[in-house]
Amino acid sequence: MSRSSGDSSGAGSGAADRAAVEPLAALVAVLVVGAALSLYAAALDDATVDRERPGAETVLDRAERTATAGGVVEPDQLRGADGFRYPTAVTVRAGGKTWRIEFGDDAPERAAVGDDGAIGTAERPVTVRVGPGRNVRGTLRVVVRR
Repeated sequence: MSRSSGDSSGAGSGAADRAAVEPLAALVAVLVVGAALSLYAAALDDATVDRERPGAETVLDRAERTATAGGVVEPDQLRGADGFRYPTAVTVRAGGKTWRIEFGDDAPERAAVGDDGAIGTAERPVTVRVGPGRNVRGTLRVVVRR
């Protein structure tokens, strides 16, 4: 491109017409963008469902569906629940009685419940049939070895 004689910019003043960013400000901007991306990746990782290890709540829902008839848990129907992927122990406590069903060769023992690294537990209050026409409040609890 050629310059006309009426152009006021000289040969040495071209650098002053361009915008420049201080190196420190550019470094801070890169660090802020990097930190934001790291936080986003960490939040996204926490939000995804862990499909490798099923939660004890899922097993509890399945056991309750299997043993419930008319909104009342019948402990004898727990024997019909099978096909759990991991060794599982299901316990129903009501009216001074306890029913315990174990699934899998390596089902969790009562003493192993304190081992938080390998055991998942969940429980909820339910209505339990303890005899003909006799229902009481009780607890359905599952312990899953992962």
